[in-house]
Amino acid sequence: MISSWTHSLLGQIAIVLLWLSIVGLCAEIVNRSTPDGSELVRKVVHIGTGNVILIAWWLNTPLWLGVSASILFSAIALISYYVPILPNINSIGRKSFGTFFYAVSIGVLVAWFWTIQRPEFAALGILVMTWGDGFAALIGQRFGKHPYRLWDMKKSWEGSAAMAVISCLVCALILLATIGNIWQIWLISLIVGLSAATLEAFSKFGIDNLTVPILSAVIAFLLTRSLIS
Repeated sequence: MISSWTHSLLGQIAIVLLWLSIVGLCAEIVNRSTPDGSELVRKVVHIGTGNVILIAWWLNTPLWLGVSASILFSAIALISYYVPILPNINSIGRKSFGTFFYAVSIGVLVAWFWTIQRPEFAALGILVMTWGDGFAALIGQRFGKHPYRLWDMKKSWEGSAAMAVISCLVCALILLATIGNIWQIWLISLIVGLSAATLEAFSKFGIDNLTVPILSAVIAFLLTRSLIS
């Protein structure tokens, strides 16, 4: 009975809303307990909301529902750029369409990989962005002692290294869970990790929220097909 409820439309929506409520509560606690913690709040939301893809994958959420949710949140994010609907997410001291691109990338990946029955690659791309970029920013700000600049963007080698390592681990965990422990998995994960870090380093205006998840998923998918399938 519980299983049938969780796989029903209302059950899936309820589970997602419950998870997002937990994320929102955590973000509010962080916001209240840390002075000037806007970037930390943004990363809590960034990481927390991205994990919704695991729920969608687990429950085999219908394609139309995933894409519809992406369109809805893309519209909200775009409006928020002009009207402060999501001030805690967007107020990071720079103009960026990152939240909008984040929502769009989820819709693109769900539409693509749900259609071909390979949802693990949608999860892979989104979680590379969710965890890799999320921790890269936090580690770079906290431990970044070796800065470098690309155009007008200030980065750190510590943050870029964190992006590469965490992206590699995310890729490896998903492929190990779905394919098994073979040497090709580690090669693919290394390539995805380095690619994600490079894309993040060279991206401006938040476009890494689009390029990193989509291209990470594409690279992993194509390499898996060529090296394993």
